[in-house]
Amino acid sequence: MHEDSLQAISSRFQSETLKKGEFYLKTEMPCKKLSFIKSGILRVYKQTPDKEVTQWISSPGYFVADLSSLLFGTPARWTIEALTDAELFTISGEDYKSIGTIVPNWHELEKLFIAKCFTMLEERVFTHLSMTAEERYLHFFEHNKELFNQVPLQYIASMLGMTPETFSRIRNKQLSPTS
Repeated sequence: MHEDSLQAISSRFQSETLKKGEFYLKTEMPCKKLSFIKSGILRVYKQTPDKEVTQWISSPGYFVADLSSLLFGTPARWTIEALTDAELFTISGEDYKSIGTIVPNWHELEKLFIAKCFTMLEERVFTHLSMTAEERYLHFFEHNKELFNQVPLQYIASMLGMTPETFSRIRNKQLSPTS
C-alpha cells in the first residue's frame, strides 16, 4: 500500500475513549462505526431470555463492530461493552464505505480483512465442535493468559461454551499441583 493510501485511510480514524461499563453498541441499534482497539478490553455479548452469552472478548490489536449491522444496515445483534477503560481508533460507517473511492486496491485489502475474520470464526467453530471443555479451556488459556486476570471469568466461560461451574472445576484442576 502506498504512503498516500495509508494517510488517506488513517486520516478517517478518530480517537475515541470509553470508560469501564460504557457501551460501544447496544443490541437492536444500528452499528455505524468500526474501531481498532489501542488499549482496553471490550465484551461482545447478547442477552437471551435465560442468560447472557459472550460471543467474543476484544483486546488491543483487534477490531470491534457488529460487522453485519455495519455492512448491511441491519439492527445490531450484539451489545458491546467496555470491561476496562479503552482507547479506540474509530472510523464511521460512511467513511469506511468511502475508502474504496480513495484507495485503488481497497477492495482487495477489505477482502483479506473479512477473510481473516471468517478464518477466526471457522477456528472457533472447529474448536467448539472438536475439543472437550478442558481442551477449549487450555487452548484459550495458552493464547490469552493475560485475559484471565482482567476479565470476569464467567465471561470467558460463556465465550468457551461452558457453565461457570465447569469452567471453575477445570480451572481448579489446572491450578492444583498434581501429586
